[in-house]
Amino acid sequence: MVDALARNAPALTSARFSVSKGLITVGSATVILFLISGVLAPSSISGTSLSGMLPIACVLAVAGLGQMLVVQQGGIDLSVPGMISLTAVIVTHNPDGNDALLLPAIALALVFAVVAGFANGLMIGSLRLNPIIATLGTNALLYGADLAISGGRPRITTKLMQTISGGQTFGIPNAVFFALGVLIVVSVLVKKTVAGRRFEAVGANPEAARAIGLRVRSHQTLAYVWAQLLYCLAGIMIAGITAQPSAFEGDKFLLPSVAVVVLGGTSLLGGRGFPLATLIAAVFLQQLTQFVITLGVSTAIQTLVQAAALAVGVSLYTVNWRAVFARFSRTPSVPPPPTAAPPAPSSLENTTPAAASADAV
Repeated sequence: MVDALARNAPALTSARFSVSKGLITVGSATVILFLISGVLAPSSISGTSLSGMLPIACVLAVAGLGQMLVVQQGGIDLSVPGMISLTAVIVTHNPDGNDALLLPAIALALVFAVVAGFANGLMIGSLRLNPIIATLGTNALLYGADLAISGGRPRITTKLMQTISGGQTFGIPNAVFFALGVLIVVSVLVKKTVAGRRFEAVGANPEAARAIGLRVRSHQTLAYVWAQLLYCLAGIMIAGITAQPSAFEGDKFLLPSVAVVVLGGTSLLGGRGFPLATLIAAVFLQQLTQFVITLGVSTAIQTLVQAAALAVGVSLYTVNWRAVFARFSRTPSVPPPPTAAPPAPSSLENTTPAAASADAV
């Protein structure tokens, strides 16, 4: 038995320390992007630019991690902008500059998040509605509550919120610590616990999970609940980073939240998720947007850049590029040249020995 364990030790070690394809791809792309930015647009990686880019990237990372949990169950959540916008409105309008009312406002936002998450989960898991239709309906309801509270008018966030979410510690934006904390919690819960492994098993094959007794509907419903809580946290963060958040602050996070999940290597069909790669993808996408703006391109190109990144991410992990390249690089087979016909036998070769001797006589 000891010998068998010793023989299998390298395999176990490689499995434990294996690196996902998405992490390698998006990590390499991020390094290359920063190198290109330093050459073509040095101002995009200056200290001022990074201090403005990183907090927004961290908000996107938190929202992307919530979207990743939903995508792991084979779904998609289009209520991201509604929850982020509603949270930003609640934590700015309800306190109205009073720090003492900030905590009750956050609690109210969390209640909205839990209710919206269970509504999505029940409609999709129990009523079998299409995730796009169900989450779009929830998004409309969240925006309805958003406009009812705000009236479409922004408010200045409280000083406490600006200090917590928008401040810095040791020169590092506090939003970075929020994103890292969420990354650790999600990674531990999904990768290191029995419930997390069951969660990924349900997303990979719901029918097989149901056959072995796993609660498929419960896992699918809780995915939307946890996702809404992370969107709520993203809304709290953006409310502190932006001094006067608008009632539609979450609109710019819908497409990017899906793009970072895909760029991180998580399959849209469900299964395994890659939290660290998703966070790095958020940094990559936000830096790409900042790089494009620094080059003087119109801000209208931002959406096109994000859509292009999403398309590239989907093609990287769904298209078998090795087979495609092999098809174009394959050299056509050349038929072998025809063999020359053997020479016709001479008349002397066709004669028998007896006939040859008779001719000689």
